[in-house]
Formats: sequence, C-alpha cells, structure tokens
Amino acid sequence: MTGGGAGPTLVLVVAVGVLVASGVSLLLERSLTRILLGVILLSNGVNLLILLSGRSGAAPVVGAAPGGTLSDALPQAMVLTAIVITFGFTAFLLAVSYRSWYLTGDDEVPDDIEDRQIVRQAERNEVTTADLGGEGPDADPEQVDPEPPRRRPRRGDGPG
Repeated sequence: MTGGGAGPTLVLVVAVGVLVASGVSLLLERSLTRILLGVILLSNGVNLLILLSGRSGAAPVVGAAPGGTLSDALPQAMVLTAIVITFGFTAFLLAVSYRSWYLTGDDEVPDDIEDRQIVRQAERNEVTTADLGGEGPDADPEQVDPEPPRRRPRRGDGPG
C-alpha cells in the first residue's frame, strides 16, 4: 500500500490476480497435492485482497494518532480469522491426501462409476432409472427401514 493512504499499488493488485488465478487453476487438477497448493494460493490471494480493501495509516491504537489517520482494523481481524480457517482446512486436506496415499499409493482423485454413468446418460439424453419417487414410503424398498431382528428368549428370560 502507499504511504499516503491513496490506495493499493498496481503491484499488489497484480499479486492478488496472480495468486487467485494460479490457485484456481491448481484447484481444477486431479492430484490432491495440487489441490492443496491451489487452496493455499487462493486463500493467500483472498487474504491480500481483504487487506487491500482497508484504509492504510497509523496503528489502530486509541490515542496513538489522530482519529482520521488510523488504519482500518476490521480487514486485519478478518484476515487473521481467514488464516486460522485456512490452516484448519489445509490440515484436513493434508490428512485426506495422506490417507489416499496410504491406501492407494496415489494421490489422484479417481472417477466414480456413478459419475461415468451420468455422463453416458447425459450424452444420450436418457432419463435415469433411479428412484423417481411417487410411490410412497411404504411401497418403496429403498425407503423402508428393515425391522430389527427379533431376539429369541433364552432360558430363564420368561415370566416368572
């Protein structure tokens, strides 16, 4: 930011654009490692954008400077909150990525069989044969909960 409070410099605006653009392009990849890096870059770009939205000036401490020259503390608080949320989300993605690597030896997200079926049906403009509803909850075997198995009485469980 500029020292006179005139607004963000072009370098910071370009940095926001580059961080967000590269983060979005990495999010569209199939590798969990690249998705993780994309989340980190995107969140850093958004954090910088939030900081640029505030007014620059002196430290926001009451009595340190005249009231009109203080910087805006709200964007700073929002960025601190966003950093904590991003840290938690990054830890979650690291755990998912590690679990995927541990189970499959690969961090690439596979296609679901159902996704492939939906794509094929969309190409042929078919209606799915899934549950279309309308028959009520008692007639639909997918919607009826099975009864729990009955317990056989043991010796000595009878009345008496």
